[in-house]
Amino acid sequence: MSKSKKVVLLGYFGVGKTSLVRRFVDSAFNEDYLVTVGVQVKKKEVSIDKEVISLIIWDIEGNQSISKVRESYMLGTNGFLYVFDVTRPETFEDLVTEISFLKENYPSTPIQIIGNKVDLIESEAIKEFFKKEEFKACNFTSAKYGNNVEEVFLKLTQLML
Repeated sequence: MSKSKKVVLLGYFGVGKTSLVRRFVDSAFNEDYLVTVGVQVKKKEVSIDKEVISLIIWDIEGNQSISKVRESYMLGTNGFLYVFDVTRPETFEDLVTEISFLKENYPSTPIQIIGNKVDLIESEAIKEFFKKEEFKACNFTSAKYGNNVEEVFLKLTQLML
């Protein structure tokens, strides 16, 4: 019998939350941008240390602030994936504040921070920028090519156990 764990993806609109979920659950990517309205829920079973965990993944509509997300979406969350777009500074300029909000309001819930769309970074100056202290805990992914996507979900799953 498997354990169920609720994972909630948070972040601005257009950062790639839905693409990350599709890459992880369906091993697929679609160039077409579709706005998530409300919440989409997907499920995937993973195995960690011979234990089967059923991840119930809530892909929540984009918001400029976590404080604007419906509380009902957050109820019973076992883990958060906070996603930002490495090419859009407005999606990570409040990163410290947003993560602090989660830590204060959900102190025992693990969080993984994801900088998505690394396939679009070419400049060495931009790569250097993401070496700053506030990005040290970040995981960098490409939903388009699958870089580090499965690893981030599995890392969060381990933290939830």
